[in-house]
Amino acid sequence: MDVGFIGLGVMGQPMALNLVRAGTPLVVWNRTAARCEPLRAAGAEVADGPAEVFARARTVILMPADEAALDTVLGRGTPDFARRVAGRTVVHMGTVSPGHSRGLEADVRAAGGRYVEAPVSGSRGPAEAGRLVAMLSGEDAAVEEVRPLLSPMCHETFLCGAVPNALLTKLAVNLFLITMVTGLTEAFHFADRHGLDRRLFLDVLDAGPMASAVSRTKAPKLLARDFSVQAAASDVLKNNRLIAGAAREADLASPLLDVCHALFHETVALGHGGSDMAAVLHALEARTDRDRGR
Repeated sequence: MDVGFIGLGVMGQPMALNLVRAGTPLVVWNRTAARCEPLRAAGAEVADGPAEVFARARTVILMPADEAALDTVLGRGTPDFARRVAGRTVVHMGTVSPGHSRGLEADVRAAGGRYVEAPVSGSRGPAEAGRLVAMLSGEDAAVEEVRPLLSPMCHETFLCGAVPNALLTKLAVNLFLITMVTGLTEAFHFADRHGLDRRLFLDVLDAGPMASAVSRTKAPKLLARDFSVQAAASDVLKNNRLIAGAAREADLASPLLDVCHALFHETVALGHGGSDMAAVLHALEARTDRDRGR
Protein backbone atom coordinates (compact mmCIF):
# COMPACT_ATOMS: atom_id res chain seq x y z
CA MET A 1 0.00 0.00 0.00
CA ASP A 2 0.96 3.63 -0.45
CA VAL A 3 2.25 5.82 2.35
CA GLY A 4 -0.04 8.77 3.05
CA PHE A 5 1.01 12.36 3.73
CA ILE A 6 -1.44 15.06 4.80
CA GLY A 7 -0.34 18.66 5.40
CA LEU A 8 1.86 20.27 2.75
CA GLY A 9 2.75 23.59 4.35
CA VAL A 10 6.13 25.29 4.69
CA MET A 11 7.62 22.16 6.25
CA GLY A 12 5.32 19.43 5.01
CA GLN A 13 5.77 20.04 1.28
CA PRO A 14 9.57 19.62 1.19
CA MET A 15 9.35 16.68 3.59
CA ALA A 16 6.89 14.91 1.31
CA LEU A 17 8.97 15.74 -1.77
CA ASN A 18 11.99 14.07 -0.17
CA LEU A 19 9.94 10.92 0.41
CA VAL A 20 8.80 10.82 -3.23
CA ARG A 21 12.31 11.43 -4.54
CA ALA A 22 13.55 8.56 -2.38
CA GLY A 23 11.09 6.23 -4.13
CA THR A 24 8.39 6.10 -1.46
CA PRO A 25 4.97 5.40 -3.06
CA LEU A 26 3.09 8.40 -1.72
CA VAL A 27 -0.52 9.58 -1.77
CA VAL A 28 -0.98 13.14 -0.54
CA TRP A 29 -3.67 15.64 0.32
CA ASN A 30 -3.67 19.25 1.42
CA ARG A 31 -6.53 21.64 2.15
CA THR A 32 -5.04 24.15 -0.32
CA ALA A 33 -4.95 22.02 -3.46
CA ALA A 34 -2.22 24.04 -5.20
CA ARG A 35 0.28 22.84 -2.59
CA CYS A 36 -0.15 19.32 -4.02
CA GLU A 37 1.02 20.17 -7.53
CA PRO A 38 4.80 19.90 -6.93
CA LEU A 39 4.14 16.49 -5.38
CA ARG A 40 2.08 15.40 -8.38
CA ALA A 41 4.87 16.55 -10.68
CA ALA A 42 7.38 14.53 -8.65
CA GLY A 43 5.32 11.35 -8.97
CA ALA A 44 3.01 11.29 -5.94
CA GLU A 45 -0.69 10.51 -6.23
CA VAL A 46 -3.04 13.28 -5.12
CA ALA A 47 -6.14 12.17 -3.21
CA ASP A 48 -9.55 13.82 -3.28
CA GLY A 49 -9.61 14.10 0.50
CA PRO A 50 -8.31 12.65 3.79
CA ALA A 51 -10.64 9.65 3.59
CA GLU A 52 -8.99 8.50 0.36
CA VAL A 53 -5.53 8.85 1.87
CA PHE A 54 -6.47 6.60 4.79
CA ALA A 55 -8.20 4.14 2.48
CA ARG A 56 -5.09 3.74 0.35
CA ALA A 57 -2.31 3.91 2.94
CA ARG A 58 -1.41 1.69 5.87
CA THR A 59 0.89 4.38 7.28
CA VAL A 60 -0.26 8.00 7.22
CA ILE A 61 2.05 10.91 8.08
CA LEU A 62 0.34 14.02 9.38
CA MET A 63 1.91 17.49 9.34
CA PRO A 64 -1.07 19.68 10.29
CA ALA A 65 -1.14 23.39 11.04
CA ASP A 66 -2.65 22.95 14.50
CA GLU A 67 -4.76 20.74 16.74
CA ALA A 68 -8.04 21.59 15.00
CA ALA A 69 -6.61 20.68 11.59
CA LEU A 70 -5.20 17.44 13.01
CA ASP A 71 -8.56 16.36 14.44
CA THR A 72 -10.40 17.36 11.27
CA VAL A 73 -8.31 15.25 8.88
CA LEU A 74 -8.64 12.29 11.25
CA GLY A 75 -12.39 12.76 11.57
CA ARG A 76 -11.92 12.69 15.32
CA GLY A 77 -15.19 12.83 17.21
CA THR A 78 -17.13 11.37 14.26
CA PRO A 79 -17.81 7.82 13.02
CA ASP A 80 -15.21 8.43 10.31
CA PHE A 81 -12.41 8.35 12.88
CA ALA A 82 -12.48 4.60 13.55
CA ARG A 83 -12.86 3.81 9.85
CA ARG A 84 -9.79 5.91 9.06
CA VAL A 85 -7.38 4.79 11.76
CA ALA A 86 -8.28 1.12 12.35
CA GLY A 87 -5.41 -1.04 11.11
CA ARG A 88 -3.35 2.04 10.28
CA THR A 89 -0.24 3.61 11.78
CA VAL A 90 -0.76 7.32 12.35
CA VAL A 91 2.53 9.24 12.39
CA HIS A 92 1.99 12.70 13.79
CA MET A 93 4.94 14.98 12.90
CA GLY A 94 3.36 18.33 13.74
CA THR A 95 3.48 20.28 16.99
CA VAL A 96 0.49 20.30 19.34
CA SER A 97 0.13 20.34 23.09
CA PRO A 98 1.45 17.25 24.90
CA GLY A 99 -1.98 16.67 26.40
CA HIS A 100 -3.64 16.69 22.98
CA SER A 101 -1.16 14.15 21.68
CA ARG A 102 -1.61 11.93 24.75
CA GLY A 103 -5.38 11.92 24.25
CA LEU A 104 -5.04 11.25 20.53
CA GLU A 105 -2.83 8.24 21.15
CA ALA A 106 -5.46 6.78 23.47
CA ASP A 107 -8.21 7.35 20.89
CA VAL A 108 -6.20 5.86 18.01
CA ARG A 109 -5.32 2.75 20.00
CA ALA A 110 -8.91 2.32 21.18
CA ALA A 111 -10.04 2.43 17.54
CA GLY A 112 -7.59 -0.31 16.54
CA GLY A 113 -4.78 1.81 15.14
CA ARG A 114 -1.20 2.58 16.14
CA TYR A 115 0.17 6.01 16.95
CA VAL A 116 3.69 7.40 16.64
CA GLU A 117 4.48 10.87 17.87
CA ALA A 118 7.31 12.17 15.67
CA PRO A 119 7.81 15.96 15.87
CA VAL A 120 10.83 17.38 14.08
CA SER A 121 13.40 20.05 14.83
CA GLY A 122 14.41 22.28 11.95
CA SER A 123 13.02 24.90 9.57
CA ARG A 124 12.34 24.98 5.84
CA GLY A 125 16.03 24.82 4.84
CA PRO A 126 16.76 21.58 6.73
CA ALA A 127 13.39 20.22 5.56
CA GLU A 128 14.39 20.81 1.93
CA ALA A 129 17.80 19.23 2.54
CA GLY A 130 16.42 16.18 4.37
CA ARG A 131 18.34 17.26 7.48
CA LEU A 132 15.57 17.43 10.07
CA VAL A 133 15.92 15.82 13.49
CA ALA A 134 13.01 13.63 14.58
CA MET A 135 11.99 12.71 18.11
CA LEU A 136 9.91 9.52 18.38
CA SER A 137 7.49 8.27 21.00
CA GLY A 138 4.98 5.44 20.99
CA GLU A 139 4.79 1.67 21.13
CA ASP A 140 8.18 0.13 20.40
CA ALA A 141 7.01 -1.98 17.45
CA ALA A 142 5.28 0.93 15.75
CA VAL A 143 8.23 3.25 16.30
CA GLU A 144 10.70 0.74 14.87
CA GLU A 145 8.50 0.19 11.83
CA VAL A 146 8.22 3.92 11.15
CA ARG A 147 11.82 4.90 11.86
CA PRO A 148 13.33 3.79 8.48
CA LEU A 149 10.51 5.55 6.63
CA LEU A 150 11.68 8.88 8.04
CA SER A 151 15.26 8.66 6.76
CA PRO A 152 14.70 10.68 3.54
CA MET A 153 13.39 13.54 5.70
CA CYS A 154 15.49 13.26 8.86
CA HIS A 155 19.21 12.72 9.17
CA GLU A 156 18.82 11.69 12.81
CA THR A 157 16.05 10.15 14.88
CA PHE A 158 15.91 9.87 18.66
CA LEU A 159 13.80 7.49 20.75
CA CYS A 160 12.09 9.40 23.54
CA GLY A 161 9.97 6.74 25.24
CA ALA A 162 6.27 7.05 25.87
CA VAL A 163 3.94 9.68 24.41
CA PRO A 164 4.15 12.70 24.90
CA ASN A 165 7.90 12.69 25.65
CA ALA A 166 8.81 13.40 22.02
CA LEU A 167 6.66 16.52 22.00
CA LEU A 168 8.00 17.65 25.36
CA THR A 169 11.53 17.22 24.00
CA LYS A 170 10.60 19.23 20.91
CA LEU A 171 9.16 22.00 23.07
CA ALA A 172 12.34 22.11 25.17
CA VAL A 173 14.42 22.41 21.98
CA ASN A 174 12.12 25.14 20.69
CA LEU A 175 12.39 27.07 23.95
CA PHE A 176 16.14 27.29 23.36
CA LEU A 177 15.66 28.20 19.69
CA ILE A 178 13.16 30.96 20.38
CA THR A 179 15.23 32.60 23.09
CA MET A 180 18.43 32.23 21.04
CA VAL A 181 17.04 33.84 17.88
CA THR A 182 15.39 36.60 19.90
CA GLY A 183 18.71 37.27 21.67
CA LEU A 184 20.58 37.39 18.36
CA THR A 185 18.01 39.79 16.94
CA GLU A 186 18.18 42.07 19.99
CA ALA A 187 21.99 42.11 19.77
CA PHE A 188 21.75 43.05 16.09
CA HIS A 189 19.28 45.81 16.95
CA PHE A 190 21.65 47.08 19.67
CA ALA A 191 24.57 47.20 17.21
CA ASP A 192 22.46 48.82 14.51
CA ARG A 193 21.04 51.59 16.70
CA HIS A 194 24.53 52.38 18.03
CA GLY A 195 25.65 53.02 14.47
CA LEU A 196 28.07 50.11 14.33
CA ASP A 197 29.06 48.40 11.10
CA ARG A 198 26.44 45.68 11.16
CA ARG A 199 28.36 43.34 8.87
CA LEU A 200 31.48 43.72 11.01
CA PHE A 201 29.44 42.94 14.13
CA LEU A 202 28.09 39.76 12.54
CA ASP A 203 31.57 38.76 11.33
CA VAL A 204 32.89 39.12 14.88
CA LEU A 205 29.99 37.05 16.16
CA ASP A 206 30.61 34.39 13.53
CA ALA A 207 34.29 34.12 14.46
CA GLY A 208 33.57 33.57 18.13
CA PRO A 209 32.17 30.83 20.37
CA MET A 210 28.54 31.96 20.02
CA ALA A 211 28.42 31.13 16.32
CA SER A 212 26.07 28.33 15.36
CA ALA A 213 24.13 26.95 12.42
CA VAL A 214 21.20 29.07 13.61
CA SER A 215 23.19 32.32 13.82
CA ARG A 216 24.73 31.62 10.42
CA THR A 217 21.24 31.23 8.96
CA LYS A 218 19.56 34.16 10.68
CA ALA A 219 22.37 36.74 10.68
CA PRO A 220 22.38 37.24 6.87
CA LYS A 221 18.61 37.61 6.97
CA LEU A 222 18.87 40.35 9.58
CA LEU A 223 21.59 42.13 7.63
CA ALA A 224 19.58 42.09 4.41
CA ARG A 225 16.23 42.57 6.18
CA ASP A 226 15.20 39.42 4.34
CA PHE A 227 12.20 38.07 6.20
CA SER A 228 11.21 35.41 3.67
CA VAL A 229 9.89 32.55 5.71
CA GLN A 230 11.94 29.67 7.05
CA ALA A 231 10.05 29.43 10.33
CA ALA A 232 7.06 31.77 10.42
CA ALA A 233 6.63 34.21 13.30
CA SER A 234 3.03 33.04 13.71
CA ASP A 235 4.24 29.45 14.11
CA VAL A 236 6.83 30.58 16.64
CA LEU A 237 4.08 32.32 18.60
CA LYS A 238 2.03 29.11 18.51
CA ASN A 239 5.01 27.11 19.76
CA ASN A 240 5.66 29.71 22.43
CA ARG A 241 2.10 29.31 23.68
CA LEU A 242 2.44 25.52 23.76
CA ILE A 243 5.71 25.72 25.70
CA ALA A 244 4.25 28.23 28.12
CA GLY A 245 1.22 26.00 28.65
CA ALA A 246 3.41 22.97 29.37
CA ALA A 247 5.51 25.06 31.77
CA ARG A 248 2.47 26.31 33.65
CA GLU A 249 1.02 22.82 33.86
CA ALA A 250 4.22 21.67 35.57
CA ASP A 251 4.49 24.84 37.73
CA LEU A 252 7.76 25.84 36.03
CA ALA A 253 9.12 29.36 35.73
CA SER A 254 9.91 30.49 32.18
CA PRO A 255 10.90 34.17 32.36
CA LEU A 256 12.90 34.33 29.12
CA LEU A 257 10.15 32.55 27.23
CA ASP A 258 7.58 34.97 28.62
CA VAL A 259 9.50 37.96 27.24
CA CYS A 260 9.78 36.25 23.85
CA HIS A 261 6.07 35.45 23.97
CA ALA A 262 5.27 39.14 24.28
CA LEU A 263 7.68 40.10 21.49
CA PHE A 264 6.33 37.53 19.02
CA HIS A 265 2.77 38.53 19.89
CA GLU A 266 3.74 42.11 18.99
CA THR A 267 5.44 40.89 15.79
CA VAL A 268 2.27 39.16 14.64
CA ALA A 269 0.11 42.13 15.69
CA LEU A 270 2.30 44.38 13.52
CA GLY A 271 1.38 42.22 10.51
CA HIS A 272 4.48 40.06 10.24
CA GLY A 273 3.01 36.69 11.20
CA GLY A 274 3.79 35.22 7.79
CA SER A 275 7.39 36.45 7.86
CA ASP A 276 10.38 34.58 9.22
CA MET A 277 10.92 34.56 12.98
CA ALA A 278 13.79 37.03 12.46
CA ALA A 279 11.01 39.56 11.85
CA VAL A 280 10.85 39.87 15.65
CA LEU A 281 13.25 42.70 14.79
CA HIS A 282 10.16 44.76 13.89
CA ALA A 283 8.81 44.39 17.43
CA LEU A 284 12.14 45.45 18.93
CA GLU A 285 12.36 48.46 16.62
CA ALA A 286 8.78 49.44 17.40
CA ARG A 287 9.48 49.33 21.13
CA THR A 288 12.60 51.46 20.74
CA ASP A 289 10.82 54.02 18.58
CA ARG A 290 7.86 54.13 20.95
CA ASP A 291 10.13 54.65 23.95
CA ARG A 292 11.83 57.51 22.11
CA GLY A 293 8.44 59.06 21.47
CA ARG A 294 8.56 58.70 17.71
